[in-house]
Amino acid sequence: QAEGVLKNPPIVAMLSEGGPPLDGDLPRYVVLDGANRCTALAGLRFPHILVQVVKYEPPHVTLTTWHHVVTGIEVEKFTAELDAIHGLEFRPLDLLRARAGLARRELLAYTVCADGQVFAARTETHTTLHEQNRLLNAMVDTYKDRGKLFRATTDNLEEARGLYHDLTGLVIFPNYEPPEVVALARDGELLPTGLTRHLIHGRALRTNYSLSELKSDDSLEAKNTRLQEWLKKKAAAKEIRFYGEATFLFDE
Repeated sequence: QAEGVLKNPPIVAMLSEGGPPLDGDLPRYVVLDGANRCTALAGLRFPHILVQVVKYEPPHVTLTTWHHVVTGIEVEKFTAELDAIHGLEFRPLDLLRARAGLARRELLAYTVCADGQVFAARTETHTTLHEQNRLLNAMVDTYKDRGKLFRATTDNLEEARGLYHDLTGLVIFPNYEPPEVVALARDGELLPTGLTRHLIHGRALRTNYSLSELKSDDSLEAKNTRLQEWLKKKAAAKEIRFYGEATFLFDE
């Protein structure tokens, strides 16, 4: 609100037909990236938000998984709180077996602690996708506000030690499929923070769209008409540039 602009629009995909209506006959969407932005603007009582709508299928979207680097918590406390989660079995296991078990979806997740210990997290009984999601959220809740959470794509302990001096450990999650994400979203469930990683082909960034435009009481149709005019002006002024290569940004 202080900045006055929406820097990067959230990414959404339309839910498949058959789900309960959100508001009459309005279409329903799942937020693939930008949940915090959507929550913030909803909390500020904005009636509308600028989003990028994508098809939730290759080559438009590729779904992978972020892992969590946890810092600032004592290892013993970190593992003890995970072990105390009801319905979760938390046991030592060697890294190779943990990787294999997660790949076969026999494990819910596994952790690699800063002291080198590896623990496998599995459900005590056969569970549904929704029950597994509840347990994953419970795992993340034990550390997300107590220490610091960073995203990673590897379970390499030495690499993490080199980057984070107060490393607690890494939490490694399984790969999800788009239908699983859609099924949870349709039922109103949230995946744990910082877990799904959506690679978008042709992502729109740095729109810096005016919040005053989004907050006005004008109709959605009127706002979309002005949005189209804004896009035309941007294109005519050659202010839209496409980068096809993987990119590192140093001003985030």
